[in-house]
Amino acid sequence: MNEAGALVLGADYRSLGICRSLGRRGITVWAAVEFDDDLATHSRYVRHRISWPGAFDTDQTEFLLRLAEDEDISGWVLFPTGDKSADFVSRHHAELEQAYRLTTPPHAQFDAAQDKRQVYARAQALGIAVPSTWYTDSLDEVAALDLEYPVILKPATGAVTNPISDTKVWFVEDRDAMLARYAEAAEVMHTGHVMIQEIIPGGGEHQLSYAAACRKGDPVAFVTALRTRQIPVDFGRASTFVETYDIPEIIEPAERLIADLALEGLVEVEFKRDPRSGAVKLLDVNVRAWGWHSIGPAAGVDFPYLVYRLATGAPVERVRGRAGVRWVRLTTDIPTSAKEIAGRRMKLGAYLRSLRPPLEGPIAAKDDPKPALMELPVLVKRMLSKPQMLRRLSGKKVGKAV
Repeated sequence: MNEAGALVLGADYRSLGICRSLGRRGITVWAAVEFDDDLATHSRYVRHRISWPGAFDTDQTEFLLRLAEDEDISGWVLFPTGDKSADFVSRHHAELEQAYRLTTPPHAQFDAAQDKRQVYARAQALGIAVPSTWYTDSLDEVAALDLEYPVILKPATGAVTNPISDTKVWFVEDRDAMLARYAEAAEVMHTGHVMIQEIIPGGGEHQLSYAAACRKGDPVAFVTALRTRQIPVDFGRASTFVETYDIPEIIEPAERLIADLALEGLVEVEFKRDPRSGAVKLLDVNVRAWGWHSIGPAAGVDFPYLVYRLATGAPVERVRGRAGVRWVRLTTDIPTSAKEIAGRRMKLGAYLRSLRPPLEGPIAAKDDPKPALMELPVLVKRMLSKPQMLRRLSGKKVGKAV
């Protein structure tokens, strides 16, 4: 019997890391492309490109089941790479597992992790600290809140498309701005999905992550890291510089939460240390590939391959990734850091020293050079196509209650 291949839902830089991890092991990899984000398809390790028929947050169950039958890929491992594709797979878990080996838990577990309203409640029940957060159902309820400003507005789930999720958070300086921004958010989201949250001070030295390959709530391989730099700087959508680090205080709470939620596949648990109290507070749980997962092989934890082995029932030895490995995405880190250096919030020498070996990146690779050559053209194409993509999605109200 031939070894199972892998179908990766997505073709961005996170997907590229998965394709390389598996392709280097001789595993056949196909990538499904949403709109024009096709960077991973330029990799030598992607054997075939699939055009996804719509957005990843639409129901394409029949498409995938038909693909498995028509292309004789039943039994392949399915890797969603973003919030929307992972949410889709989780919602249709029962149907899709008839044709594929899945790396995503069923929707009950997935939703309990990625919906901050649910995961914060679970965390607090487990004695894990979370940021002060308020949930409201109307503008009148917001007006009645006695808040200490500034605060942030953010969606409770990343599996939506709207102006808030596009920037991740909205910074709110005072009560008048809050009422205006909340009313604006209510136009594109159900109000119960809009979170008001305290701002935890401090920079990247306080941004902590526990990342793991999990089997039914059991992390069989993990690493801890500092997410030192991100874009945007204050409330980042994505990390630009990460270093694996020994952070013992986040291991036990992260593993307790993963076990409680019975999570499986690729899981990242994000925390922030509050410098006012020293408390480590839960921020997010990502049940899919996180941006810097390609640091794994250099740290001794090749996460996609380990999850592939778990999905196919192969044995996996327990391992903890080593500290001291750095990861940078230069196309976003250089412009972000240049602004910090120009503003005298970072010294040039310190920045250059941060790029010392061992240093990994998500794009450039000696054995796979074409994606690095294509990164800029792909970014330009995405920027040009984004207004059209948003227009296609603007006809529906997103963030609906489930």
